[in-house]
Amino acid sequence: MTTIYLVRHAHSTYSPDEKARPLSERGTVDAEQLRLFFQEITSDYIYASPYRRAIETVQPIAEHYGLPIQEAEAFQERVLAPGQLDDFQQAVEYVWNHPDKNPYGGESNNTAQHRVVAGARQLVRKHTNKTVVVGTHGNIMVLLMQHFDPAYDYSFWSRLAMPAVYRLVFDGETCLQIEEISLASSSK
Repeated sequence: MTTIYLVRHAHSTYSPDEKARPLSERGTVDAEQLRLFFQEITSDYIYASPYRRAIETVQPIAEHYGLPIQEAEAFQERVLAPGQLDDFQQAVEYVWNHPDKNPYGGESNNTAQHRVVAGARQLVRKHTNKTVVVGTHGNIMVLLMQHFDPAYDYSFWSRLAMPAVYRLVFDGETCLQIEEISLASSSK
């Protein structure tokens, strides 16, 4: 069995440069709380999207284990549009309702989902019977989980916390379980 902990990044400070957006003060505190949570879990590898907010979210976990953070481009944020959108929420809802289309110039849900599923399968093959932590983004995380269970949809994404942690357990490339991990106990 291979276990992947998907960690949605903590709250970040807005920046027009998506890749350079840092964690906010609240996000930094939440990332430190993740360190406490992951003290109870043995992790063999740490990966993150190349986006700064995803890296900063798992940095305390990596420091706790003394592990390097390896880049995982397959888990990077889905580009919805090449520039600013007038109504981001409307655009996200549209692409979720039309998974094979993106009139805004970015990835469709199907394209982004294909990318992240291939990335997850690659991690499972590379790290069989290991535990992997992946810092990622809400949209791409939910698209991965939706591949294995259609209950993970736009409505689910719109309620997803920052940060959020989900454990996926694989037998080979088959996902046997998706479980939300409550972070409430880590703030003791």
